[in-house]
Amino acid sequence: MKPQEAERILAEADLICSADEVNVALNRVASELNHALAGRNPVVVSVMGGAVIFTGQLLPLLTFPLDFDYVHATRYGAATAGGALQWVVEPRTSVVGRTVLLLDDILDEGITLAAIRQHLLVAGATECITAVFADKAIGRDKPLKADFVGLTLPNRYVFGYGMDVSGAWRNLPAIYAMKE
Repeated sequence: MKPQEAERILAEADLICSADEVNVALNRVASELNHALAGRNPVVVSVMGGAVIFTGQLLPLLTFPLDFDYVHATRYGAATAGGALQWVVEPRTSVVGRTVLLLDDILDEGITLAAIRQHLLVAGATECITAVFADKAIGRDKPLKADFVGLTLPNRYVFGYGMDVSGAWRNLPAIYAMKE
């Protein structure tokens, strides 16, 4: 996407959650995770690339020991609609006999996160706890419900705070929605 197009999209977008609202949600999720996972030494697995912002800001707020790895599986690529699941990178850290905390930016339809969760359980994780920064209210059932959720967002195409629009604007500290 050309910079002028990205600037136009942002200029026309609706602000859904301010940077302050994002920070409040982040700190609440961190507090909940600190309570739930104290003394468990989980393997934290971040879903690239969307969860990079959420993960990077969440990890310093966690007060328990952990191991870290990432997975890259996507149904979107640069598209705005999901397709077939593509595995790009699998975790290198063994999850056998471990609690896994799986982090993602958004629970949209839930297909990708459910597949990654199932993959980690098949790989030997004793449990796989999911935390997403955002859960999109799509108005229908999803294959999984996240254990921890930062914000619930409307059923619109959203971007910012790790979520992109055609590759742009993951770096925004707030969350925006495309004009309908």
